[in-house]
Amino acid sequence: MPRNRQIWLVSRPQGEANVDNFRLVESETPPLAEGQVLVRHHYLSLDPYMRGRMNEGKSYAEPQPLNQVMIGGTVGQVVESRHPRYVPGDWVVGMGGWQEYSVVDGNAAGLLRKVDVSRIPPSHYLGAVGMPGVTAWYGLVKIIEPRAGQTITVSAAAGAVGSAVGVLAKQRGCRVVGIAGGPDKCAYVRDELGFDDCIDYRQYPDLRALASALKAACPNGIDGHFENVGGTVLDAVMLRANAFSRVALCGMIAGYDGQPLPMLNPALILISRMRIEGFIVSEHMEVWPQALAELSELVGSGRFRPRETVAHGIESAPEAFLGLLKGRNFGKQLVKLVD
Repeated sequence: MPRNRQIWLVSRPQGEANVDNFRLVESETPPLAEGQVLVRHHYLSLDPYMRGRMNEGKSYAEPQPLNQVMIGGTVGQVVESRHPRYVPGDWVVGMGGWQEYSVVDGNAAGLLRKVDVSRIPPSHYLGAVGMPGVTAWYGLVKIIEPRAGQTITVSAAAGAVGSAVGVLAKQRGCRVVGIAGGPDKCAYVRDELGFDDCIDYRQYPDLRALASALKAACPNGIDGHFENVGGTVLDAVMLRANAFSRVALCGMIAGYDGQPLPMLNPALILISRMRIEGFIVSEHMEVWPQALAELSELVGSGRFRPRETVAHGIESAPEAFLGLLKGRNFGKQLVKLVD
């Protein structure tokens, strides 16, 4: 069995996360028992939710245990199998964690999913045709419930989730305005993804300026908003929200370092009769087949070309993850483990 390199979480962040919270560990891969599968991971997914799991406080999921492999989605190939449903060479998606290999119980429901890489590159199964894409689909379709002609805004619009929200909303005939950081990201959102407009929040340093930019980009107000950031971005959106607008609250990356994120004017929820709903996509597995079917068609046909930022080698995962939290990635952040 191969030697396995892993990244463990070894301490809880105090404020901002840093590389000292992680440790590179090398271990033996245990021999397979009956029903188990050995998977060599080709790509590791890095996602903002992981920062919340590093904390010990109350959350929607149990904290990441210390001195164990860091949680994370993976796509790779079966290299050895003692399960009749899997054979060497099969491409599979799972939650293999921050490591080069994983031993998986082939009988456990939901731990492995076979994927077809003939039309869709394997890395996209961790992004647009994976959890981030389904997250976008659920928040947009089930919470925002967009209708043709409505205006939809999305923060972190150049990221893995935000980009999918915009493409899916355009498919439904909406006007879509993104919020992203930097001219290059805004150009990608407008020119490659087909958003109607994109606001570079770095050009608007305070709430009043950002709200004015939103007013110019959304002359008919905002009917639905997909939130990945929180803080000033959400405050500005609420100032422009129409009556009976809907907000899908997916992430609050502005508060992932543990500080509370105050809402400046919660009375606007009542004034605009807004519906704000937080959600966790893993609690809605019933929609995954429908969402993945639409996303697969969009990516496979070339109508959605997701952008990726790729780090190389398991040892690069901590720095790449910290960069993700600072917005240094462009599209989906991945770690490539097999050259």
